[in-house]
Amino acid sequence: MIFSNRNIAILLAVTALTTVSTSCFKEEPLNAECDIEKAWLHVDDVESTFYTPNDTIIEVISTEDKITFTMRGDADITALAPQFTITQGATITPASGSVHDFSQGPVTYTVTSQDGKWSRTYTVECNRVSHYITSEINYNFEHFELDSRYHNFYIWHNTLPDGSLGNDWASGNEGFRLSMSKAKPEEYPTSVLNEGYEGHGVLLTTRTTGSLGKMNGKPIAAGNMFLGKFDIAKAMTATLKATEFGVPFDYKPLRLEGYYQYSPGSPFIDKSFTEYPNRIDAGDIYSVLYLNHDSRGNSVVLYGDNVLSSSQIVAIARVKDIKKTNGQWVHFDIEYEYLKEFDYDILARRGYNFTIVFSSSINGATFEGAIGSELKVDKVRLTCEIME
Repeated sequence: MIFSNRNIAILLAVTALTTVSTSCFKEEPLNAECDIEKAWLHVDDVESTFYTPNDTIIEVISTEDKITFTMRGDADITALAPQFTITQGATITPASGSVHDFSQGPVTYTVTSQDGKWSRTYTVECNRVSHYITSEINYNFEHFELDSRYHNFYIWHNTLPDGSLGNDWASGNEGFRLSMSKAKPEEYPTSVLNEGYEGHGVLLTTRTTGSLGKMNGKPIAAGNMFLGKFDIAKAMTATLKATEFGVPFDYKPLRLEGYYQYSPGSPFIDKSFTEYPNRIDAGDIYSVLYLNHDSRGNSVVLYGDNVLSSSQIVAIARVKDIKKTNGQWVHFDIEYEYLKEFDYDILARRGYNFTIVFSSSINGATFEGAIGSELKVDKVRLTCEIME
C-alpha cells in the first residue's frame, strides 16, 4: 500500500491522538481508605424506639471505631438493620442493611478498602438507656488506653451507670498529631498523670506545635479534655468547630467538685508568637448544660466559639481563678447557675447535652498561653438531683 504525504500526516495525527487519549484515560489508583462515614437506622416507629429522630443517624468521626445508637429503655433491638455510608470503593461485611439481633451484644463490621490492602474493624451497638435513680456521678480517670488507630496518644473511657465503659471523653490530641507526629504519648497535650490525687489523674500541658503550627498561626496546643467529640477533619481549617462539646444527659446537675493543681508556664505568647512578660497563664475548669435542639427542632451542638456564650445554655458552673498552686492539690466545689428554667419533659426526651471541660490555658482556644503550663485534675464528682 502506498501512502501519500497527506495520508501519512493523517496517520501520524491519529496515532498521536490515540496516545493522548490513552494517557487521559489512564486508570486512577484504587482507593486505600476503609472508613465508615455515616451510620443510620430506619425503624417504623421512631418515637417508641429513639428519644429523638436525630438519634437515628450518626456521623462517624475518623478516629472512632465504636458506633453506638442510643435508644429508649424498652426499645426492641432484636431485629435491626443498620445502614452505612463508607469510603468510595470500599466494601463492608456483614452487608449494610443486613438484619441483626443487637440484644445479644455488639455486632462487628469489617470495612475493606477498594485496593484490598487495608481493612478496619468497627463495633456497632444499640444502647438502651433508662433514667437511673442516682445523685452522684464520679469521674476518676482510671480507664485509659492508647488510641486504636495511631497508638501514640491516650484516650479515656467514662464509667456508665450500669458499670460498662463509655467513650464520652475527648481531647485535641489527634489535632496535635498533625503537627507533631513523632511525639511520644507522654509528650502530647493531654496525657496520663500517674500520681493523681488518688490513683491516676489527667495531666494537661500547653505544648508547642513546632514550625508547622507556628507557620499556620497556631503556635501552641493547650492540653484539653471534655465530654463530647473532636472532629479531626476541622482541626486545621475550622479549629474552633473541631471541638464538639456535650453528650446527651439524663440528670439535673447541681454541684461539680474535684481536685486540681496548676503551674503556669512562661513566657505568655499570642498566636503571632509575640511575648507578653507581664501576663501570667491560667487554667480553666467549667461545665455547661444546654438544649440540644433549637426552637425549630434543629439539632444543636456547641463548639469552641460558643460553648460559654450560646443562647442554648441552660446552666453553667465554672471554677474561678485557677492559678499557681505550688504543687498542692486544691479542692473545688461549685454550684450550677441556671440561666433558664429546667424542663423535665425535655429531660425525658433527652433534650439536654452536658459537658465538663478542662484546659491548661484559659485562652488556649485562640492559641494564647504559655508553653509548659500544667493543669492536673482528678477525682471529679458531679452531684445531681435524684430522679424518681
